Amino acid sequence: MTARTSVPPTTPVAGPPAPVCFRDLLTSDWIKTRSLRSAPWTIALTLLFVIGSSAVATLADSAARSGPADFLPYDTYPPAGYWTLILVAGSMGALTVVSEYSSGLIRTTMVAVPARGSVVLAKAAVTAALWSAVGTAASTGSFLVTQAILDGRHGGVPITHPGVFRALVASALLAPVCALVGLGLGVLLRHAAGAVLTSVFTLLMLPTMFSESSRWSADIKHALVAAAWHRLVQTWEPDPGSLGYSATVTGSWIVYALWPLITLALAVLVVRRRDV
Repeated sequence: MTARTSVPPTTPVAGPPAPVCFRDLLTSDWIKTRSLRSAPWTIALTLLFVIGSSAVATLADSAARSGPADFLPYDTYPPAGYWTLILVAGSMGALTVVSEYSSGLIRTTMVAVPARGSVVLAKAAVTAALWSAVGTAASTGSFLVTQAILDGRHGGVPITHPGVFRALVASALLAPVCALVGLGLGVLLRHAAGAVLTSVFTLLMLPTMFSESSRWSADIKHALVAAAWHRLVQTWEPDPGSLGYSATVTGSWIVYALWPLITLALAVLVVRRRDV
């Protein structure tokens, strides 16, 4: 006599999880950035202050204009407004990554994505895109507002005027450059206060410690982001007979490129070699 035996149903064995692609990292970091409640308010207030400071500076100087005049970069791009943009962009770039270290979320991310360098590069790509949009809005808005004020006094200039487009592009790129430097410092330091203070000191305070009266001091100053922006928005050429040392336009563009590249390269190198 034979007995009927039942065969238990077989459960399919799940395969290994699909690897995370770079596009997934971009989407994840964009969601994290967008979920920060303070980010929209911070960006909106920064834009309002930057464009407003340009309008105030132009109104203060426009009373002396009675006809067409050359482009005055520090009416359209006053240092007070753009120093604020440097401060906010650098600090927000640092907090983008430091907030994950503080909450411990970075450990989950690194476990899910062993390629740590890709995590840093995805954060850099999202940060660069966001702050490029902010910088473009600030730079373009400043130019349009100031020229609208000056057109009423017949003192406006078109974007094709010598030096205008370079100043506009340099001011637009200032925000993403500073944000990426802050992000790189955040990865290196992993501490909110330390990263923000180091970012502010490097981007804002350090250039004021050096002058252009001696060659070594001028070389250090010209290698800093704020000094490079100052030279790029300057529309007049330095006097060859002056006692100081002036930066070149090409060198200032190189400074713009090297600072984010070097800080991000160091961040990728360090994050691959140390524990989270």
